[in-house]
Amino acid sequence: MTNAQALTLVRAAHTVIYLVMAAASLGVLYAGITGASGPWLGIAAGLVAVESAVFVAAGLKCPLTALAETYGATKDGAYDTFLPERLTRWTFAAFGPVIVVGFGLLAVRWGLGRF
Repeated sequence: MTNAQALTLVRAAHTVIYLVMAAASLGVLYAGITGASGPWLGIAAGLVAVESAVFVAAGLKCPLTALAETYGATKDGAYDTFLPERLTRWTFAAFGPVIVVGFGLLAVRWGLGRF
């Protein structure tokens, strides 16, 4: 497998993971705001918790970005996902508060017995 092919696979996987994690993060926030629940909430919360732990363990940097750079990703061309860089550059700033507020609201709801 060439570096270009490996980079394409890393970018594809990273794009899918990014979209799933964005949905899971917004799902946690939605549940915190509305009190909605179901099996999906446990899955979303678990995914977000694992992703947060991985992110923290990697020094607040995505390990897939480092892997993409290993295979030749540069800021000048195809970077680490198939999503526009102008969107993904704000990931931490946008989803950090979403996750904190979502889990905070869930904790309050669980503490009040509203689930």
